[in-house]
Amino acid sequence: MTLRDHLYELKHRLGMALLALLVGCVAGFLWFNWSVGPIPSLGKLLTDPYCALPAGRHGRAEFVPGVCQLIQTKPFEAFLIQFKVGLAAGAVLTSPFWLYQIWAFITPGLYDNERKFTRIFVMLASVLFTAGAVLAYFVVPKGLEVLISFGGETFITALSANDYISFVLVMLLIFGVSFELPLLITMLNRIGILPYRNLKAWRRGIIFALVVFAAVATPGTDPIGMVALAASMTVLFEISVQIARVHDRKAARKAVAEGWGDPEDYDLDPDEVDEGKAGKKKADTSAAGLDDVT
Repeated sequence: MTLRDHLYELKHRLGMALLALLVGCVAGFLWFNWSVGPIPSLGKLLTDPYCALPAGRHGRAEFVPGVCQLIQTKPFEAFLIQFKVGLAAGAVLTSPFWLYQIWAFITPGLYDNERKFTRIFVMLASVLFTAGAVLAYFVVPKGLEVLISFGGETFITALSANDYISFVLVMLLIFGVSFELPLLITMLNRIGILPYRNLKAWRRGIIFALVVFAAVATPGTDPIGMVALAASMTVLFEISVQIARVHDRKAARKAVAEGWGDPEDYDLDPDEVDEGKAGKKKADTSAAGLDDVT
């Protein structure tokens, strides 16, 4: 394809992606107030953590007894919030379509193994982001309960809609993006930028940085959210470190078996080197036998 053809293709793909986002935004805007079969409305899903707070003088204020409501403090605030939430929900709902448009644009320039790797990356990224957002959704009520408890009998909680919805959306976004950490570390390890040896040496510093990040990133100085985010990221980091360890040792055994250095250079045991050489010899024998048959 010529440069002009590439630009036309990019324009087409971006147009289709924006159209999908527009359709998703309209669907999310309507879903905010209307339930879809057994699925509750988006507004109810977002306000459930707030409504889970105990009502009364020590908790959440109720202007109408038995009815959980947020406060609108500005004209058209409800409309703007509904539009913002609808746009976010639409981006998530239509993500398979606009991600496909991006994939369709870049895939002609990739080799088969790169296409396979990119497909796995996109799938895992979606799963990890969803897992982080789900965890944040269940953490929000506990965090709110702790935050409002500091007021004692002096304050009663009546949150404005804009502040509360922004708090929830930011929590979902932060947890979702933070859960991409193991995927990022694994990718950097696979391309040789972040070997296991460095991860092992930097483990304490990285864990400390994750705790600091969780303390700074969680909105409203929420202690429950901070602890949940820091603990989750630490666990995910340790999983990615072990994945890097397995990958690097496998690559080291292969390198030594092919004559690229000594076992001491890779911190390998002699038994591991013998296993690598045996595996390479078996693979070479199988390849030779296949050539003979051919």
